[in-house]
Amino acid sequence: MSESVKRAMAITATINQLTFNDVDKVRALFSDLIGKKVDDSVVLIPPFYTTGGVDIRIGRNVFINQNCTFYDLGGLDIADDVMIGPNVSIITSGHPIEPSQRRNGVIAKPIVIERNVWIAAGATIIGGVTVGENSVVAAGSVVTRDVPPNTLVGGNPARVIRSIAD
Repeated sequence: MSESVKRAMAITATINQLTFNDVDKVRALFSDLIGKKVDDSVVLIPPFYTTGGVDIRIGRNVFINQNCTFYDLGGLDIADDVMIGPNVSIITSGHPIEPSQRRNGVIAKPIVIERNVWIAAGATIIGGVTVGENSVVAAGSVVTRDVPPNTLVGGNPARVIRSIAD
């Protein structure tokens, strides 16, 4: 894990020296970070932070705004047409709650973000969560449970506010 983190820190440091106008260079470095070529429709605006990168899977037409943090040790799947606002944290890993166990290791659970989701500014998604298709996570929310498809959730912890219909 330590080597993966060091590798990710080196690549993200290079990404974070680039600007919005360097979209092709950012995309190439992001592809290197996750270990697979991302689609030309993917846009990531630096700065960006991650602990590994190799456990991120990303679809087409994904937009990741500036200052996002992806802790991907548990696995992070981002489907097509997802929009991620600035200052969003997607955290698949944590530590045991018991004080005597906290420094003994990391607990990691996957996060799945389904197609056409919008995660608004400053939201946090916690490991073990699926955000359902077409849903919106309101700004500043902390998502600790699955989000049903076609819903707006908000708050801390996030709860369903209403259904979304076209």
